[in-house]
Amino acid sequence: MRIVFLLALGLSACAGSHAAQDVPVKTSLPSAPRRAYPSAEKSAVVDDYHGQKVADPFRGLEDPSTPSTRAWIDAENKLTFDYLGKIAGRKKWEDRLTELNDYERYGSPMRRGRWYFYSHNDGLQNQAVLYKMVGLDGKPEVLLDPNTLSKDGTVAVSEKSFTDDGSKLAYSLSAAGSDWTEWHVRDVATGKDLPDVVKWSKFSGASFTKDGSSFFYSRYPEPKAGTALEDANFFHQLWLHKLGTDQSQDELVFEDKDHKTRGFGGAVTDDGKYLVISVWEGTDRRTRLYYKELDGRARKVVRLIDTFDAAYGFIGSRGSTFFVQTDLDAPRGKLVAIDLKRPDRRNWKELIPEAADKLELVHHVGKGFVTVRLHRASAAVAFHDEQGHKVRDLPLPGIGSVDGFDARPDETETFFSFSSFTTPAQIYRLDLSSGASSLFRQPKLRFDPTLYETQQVTYRSKDGTEIPMFLVMKKSLTKTGEVPTYLYGYGGFNISLDPEFSSKVIAWVERGYIYAQPSLRGGGEFGEAWHQAGMFEHKQNVFDDFAAAAQWLAKSGYTRAGKIAISGRSNGGLLVGASITQHPELFGAALAGVGVMDMLRFHRFTIGHAWVSEYGNADDEKSFPSLRAYSPLHNVKTGTSYPSTLIVTGDHDDRVVPAHSFKFAATMQEAQSGPAPVLIRIDVASGHGAGKPLRKQIEETSDSFAFLAHALGVE
Repeated sequence: MRIVFLLALGLSACAGSHAAQDVPVKTSLPSAPRRAYPSAEKSAVVDDYHGQKVADPFRGLEDPSTPSTRAWIDAENKLTFDYLGKIAGRKKWEDRLTELNDYERYGSPMRRGRWYFYSHNDGLQNQAVLYKMVGLDGKPEVLLDPNTLSKDGTVAVSEKSFTDDGSKLAYSLSAAGSDWTEWHVRDVATGKDLPDVVKWSKFSGASFTKDGSSFFYSRYPEPKAGTALEDANFFHQLWLHKLGTDQSQDELVFEDKDHKTRGFGGAVTDDGKYLVISVWEGTDRRTRLYYKELDGRARKVVRLIDTFDAAYGFIGSRGSTFFVQTDLDAPRGKLVAIDLKRPDRRNWKELIPEAADKLELVHHVGKGFVTVRLHRASAAVAFHDEQGHKVRDLPLPGIGSVDGFDARPDETETFFSFSSFTTPAQIYRLDLSSGASSLFRQPKLRFDPTLYETQQVTYRSKDGTEIPMFLVMKKSLTKTGEVPTYLYGYGGFNISLDPEFSSKVIAWVERGYIYAQPSLRGGGEFGEAWHQAGMFEHKQNVFDDFAAAAQWLAKSGYTRAGKIAISGRSNGGLLVGASITQHPELFGAALAGVGVMDMLRFHRFTIGHAWVSEYGNADDEKSFPSLRAYSPLHNVKTGTSYPSTLIVTGDHDDRVVPAHSFKFAATMQEAQSGPAPVLIRIDVASGHGAGKPLRKQIEETSDSFAFLAHALGVE
């Protein structure tokens, strides 16, 4: 139930046809606009960090509402879009990405009561549509179509939850990519909304009581008059909403007035007997686990695990026994059983022990467990009985990732999806009794996936650590030392980059180029030790891993520095910013998406305080030196020749506020001494990335790839 506040986001899956161009074509670049950059208002602001003076001349860009900032945004966008509009190959990228997305996409079905529910996109819809049907052979009917909620597709469904009998749907809506959501309730049979509306929710799911009369949700207190919405991110609370009543009558279930940055999520057990409360502090993987009996009596919350010493994820229950996934004394994860009648740790029973491969997910289904491990960053699935004994493996088509397995513990079927870098999500029905799987839905492809291959190589980072990296390319590719290469990374928050399908990858590699994705330290591919090796004062390891990937690609004869484009979003945007300020000579182009660029002030904006558990805090004298050493904004050097750089952000991003990108862009533009352009693309009515309409995704990626390709000297 713990919420991760920084996500690696990419373009949705797709397929199509195209006459691929294998030979890089030299093109002339549009004139670099470096001497005509808009002037941002400057000030003499200087901060004192533990006796060290740090100037912040573009502090004014932190407020996007001032006339000077608005004028700067408009001028920057005009410069950027004028530049992009002159790139002859841009239209080809957009046409191809549009074609690649024009195919049917299905989500894994789930069953509640007599209903099956699944998502479906007929091809170019901005948002996937939620369908209902009675039985797998029943007639599909639209239950919820987000495309009807706004003309431009910028209103998206954030979270969904059904009652146990499938008669009601609670769904939250996000506008313009905001993390703030509003809950509504829909009657499944009629498809009509009930009058219930729940506001001020953020970082929350919904969980219905067993009888479906109420649901639990999380929210922040309604901001007081005069409080900016971006400052209303403290004192998370857990509430109970009873259907048919006004939100003002909701019951406060849990809060912690002594710890303003803690978050809470509630989930009702499948038997309806308990409310399980997950407690987190920022993005720290370490959590606490509380519960409350739901027997109609006035029960207090029981603090089952009340220390932040490990991660504790509630998986399911059987009677008074909770099944909990944890990394306590097991950095690659294990599953334990906790009897609420004998909750002392010495009585915990280990069901599935730690193994060589990281335990990524556990699902309590089919009177047992389905486990998903990461074997060298690729999914491996197995069945276990409820005592934890392994029953069998689930064969998968190859290197890839899985999703789904949403079913109740006593059901006999579930569904899951499998995808790879070159295969869009295929939906399988899984018989939980026999373990047999059968293909349920398969996309009709207009490209030939057999023309491509995925390799996993290993290289050494600066300190000698071995780093795995996926390479995707045409089987016919020849090492020329000149192959344009798209190097993508994240490296943080215990997030694993799996081999997932993306239209970006196909659109890039079908032209004879290379896609490279290293499993950087800081990520979750190899367990908590791997994560910790890339956080706090060890964050520099992540940047070293990324630089070493570029060096290996060149040394191995695939490409060279001038042909490498690097990319990352959010924490990955920080990765790109740090990489070009530390090693501008290693890359030909850079794409920095919604990045955390000001490492000295990130904790002062919206939910930025939640990332202190990953990065540290510049107000802490011990953390300041390492943050200052790599903060992209504070390591831009005047007179440096930086690679062609496109910075991307959204004006409604209330997770990584656009001020990070604004200040970094203005600083880079002022410092750039070389001929390469430094541009910023500021999307309007757009947030951090989740729920972004497909059309906006295609436009952004078309702009990005046209920019990168031109910078590398190809179409």
